[in-house]
Amino acid sequence: MSQRNHEITKVQRLLNADGHIAEPGWSRKQFQIYDRKDIKAPKFRIKEWDYYIALSSDGNYGVAFTISDDGYIGLQSASLLDFNKGWEHTETILNAFPMGKLRLPPSADKGNVSYHDKRLKMDFVKDGHSRRITCEYKNFFEGKTLTVDLAIEEPDMDSLVIATPWKEKPTAFYYNRKINCMPCSGKAVFDGKEYVFDASKDFATLDWGRGVWTYDNTWYWGSGNAIVNGKPFGFNLGYGFSDRSSATENIVFYDGVGHKLDDVTFNIPEENGVKQYTKPWTFTSSDGRFEAEFIPVLDRAAKIDVKFIITDQHQVFGRLTGKCILDDGTVLEFKDVLCFAEDVHNKY
Repeated sequence: MSQRNHEITKVQRLLNADGHIAEPGWSRKQFQIYDRKDIKAPKFRIKEWDYYIALSSDGNYGVAFTISDDGYIGLQSASLLDFNKGWEHTETILNAFPMGKLRLPPSADKGNVSYHDKRLKMDFVKDGHSRRITCEYKNFFEGKTLTVDLAIEEPDMDSLVIATPWKEKPTAFYYNRKINCMPCSGKAVFDGKEYVFDASKDFATLDWGRGVWTYDNTWYWGSGNAIVNGKPFGFNLGYGFSDRSSATENIVFYDGVGHKLDDVTFNIPEENGVKQYTKPWTFTSSDGRFEAEFIPVLDRAAKIDVKFIITDQHQVFGRLTGKCILDDGTVLEFKDVLCFAEDVHNKY
């Protein structure tokens, strides 16, 4: 394994007295203690979010939920995706200057997250090794309500935690945890149709983030879960922002164990300098341990331009076929794994 993938194995505070990351790197559990009081940046620059996504293993549908406090703006959203129809809808409520009022917990291991207003009631409840997501979103689309109740199991398994700074601004930092391969049951109901999840074959992923970012960033992120050879398989791929010299965000999970990767690149096809998100991509790795072809089925594109807040997102859902090499040299082949890969440019 590359020396740049520095693994953190002891409990410690995330930030030192200067507000810099004390030990940049990655870990399998959340060893670094996050505390807003340690941050040496204005409250309006602090970004905190919890994002869940659940996809059906048969490739038919998915749901996603965000509760976020990004300092001077909050974005609370839900998405319903129907891949058979090639349809998706995302509805977002914006809040001005939450700056910590949502009280997002300092750890992904405990604490609940809630957002309630007249239109949206959304709760993420953590109870031991289980999580529950409930959502009632009035006037979600064409005047109709989206309701969701999901039970998510969290086995004792590896996750991906990364803590990285920005070279140009040492008090800026990215602290993030991805928990893949969480069995998911329950259902979403919209317009008389039920979207049912089965914990024996369907999974949810948590993207938990806290930090202080610089203003202008582009990131690439891909994630998916499946059953491969009878065991849970998942992957997290990410790059594009912050100083990753200490560790990458790339990892494969198999049967509860994380297998760390070096750099992975998303090869998005272009025509005349314009990215063609719905044409086949490839994923290639610097260490040759993750090679795959990605066939898109839906581009969840969104663009917001509100004065100093600009976001241009392409979250592309599709099916991934390829192979990866585990730490012991085992070659694991996977086929048609429903997943997503995104290309996002934000100024905020």
